[in-house]
Amino acid sequence: MKIARFTCWVHEAPRQPQIIWRFGLPTAHGGLPEGEGPRLASILMETESGESGFITVEMGDAVNDVVRRRFAHFIGENPLMTEALWTRVWEVDRMEEFHQRQLGLIDMLCWDLKSKVAGLPLHVLLGGARTSIPAYASTATWKDLATYERNIKTCRDVGFGAYKLHAWGLVKEDIALIRALRRWVGPDAPLMFDGSAGWDYADALVVGKALQDEGYLWYEEPMREFHLGSYAKLADKLDIPILAAETSDGVHWNAASWIEAGALDMTRISFHFKGGFTGSMKIAQLSDSFGMRAQVHGMGLENAQLCGAIENNDFYEQIIYDEAHIHTLSDQGAISIVDGRLNISSEPGIGHLFDREKLDATAIAKTVVDTRRD
Repeated sequence: MKIARFTCWVHEAPRQPQIIWRFGLPTAHGGLPEGEGPRLASILMETESGESGFITVEMGDAVNDVVRRRFAHFIGENPLMTEALWTRVWEVDRMEEFHQRQLGLIDMLCWDLKSKVAGLPLHVLLGGARTSIPAYASTATWKDLATYERNIKTCRDVGFGAYKLHAWGLVKEDIALIRALRRWVGPDAPLMFDGSAGWDYADALVVGKALQDEGYLWYEEPMREFHLGSYAKLADKLDIPILAAETSDGVHWNAASWIEAGALDMTRISFHFKGGFTGSMKIAQLSDSFGMRAQVHGMGLENAQLCGAIENNDFYEQIIYDEAHIHTLSDQGAISIVDGRLNISSEPGIGHLFDREKLDATAIAKTVVDTRRD
């Protein structure tokens, strides 16, 4: 089997509700001109024998540029050889320095195809750990305690049993919220806190002590992920597990450095930051060899499959925008949350729907690559 052609369509998606992270930080949609939605890229990888892989990802314009300039290198390769192609991407990265979200594009296309050819669910091919997993409600940053309380209680009413806070980045106010969440949901609910890299070491230590006093399950990304020494010192001072290496580059090589430095207690994996499925599985297995959990970061079709593949992961993450959004979560197709759980799709492939006519009709830009240009 050989790769014959890549086609990339750039198209505009509807805007999501405007939310913030920490105190005043807009989401990725916050800087878009009024009336415009985020641009996505849909990529079709076709083979000489007729099989294909298909994905839809963010950063549409940048992805289209990479497809146009670099994907010719993979024409003629065997898409079933996922390990070989994943390694080849890193050779190209040495010259290109891909954005982290682009390192896994080829890998995801190949695994989508591989799953379809095998006629097996992707999570089964990757490892096959489970078919259902509890989800946690992962908050946006809301304006006040009353809004948090209202939304958390709505999450509880629809079946969520675990919750994660994205708070303001204000030490005293965040500690008050940390304590309030424990009161709202009781002593046994699994709780997590995401600092969104908002603290320095001194503030991270103060907040961490409050979290462990309230019995939180993990303390996520309290500081920027640059100086491992600060993380190692924090992990040594606190009893609560530190969950980190979420946005750091370098996939399993970088994760090894974190583990060697004693800078975390749990690792982070995701299809978008960790080189697709192959990179995520490498981190999960590395972590398992050190007796560590590898928590899947973010939601979506791809991360759902990782949740089904990896034993040392506890939850599927579901971002919560507002009360209206909470009531739509049971009607999300393959990633619906029902009674606080995600049932992982048993269909082959990732699950992105391909409609060539619609893509051709709505594309802002289109690139076709069908000749090797080494």
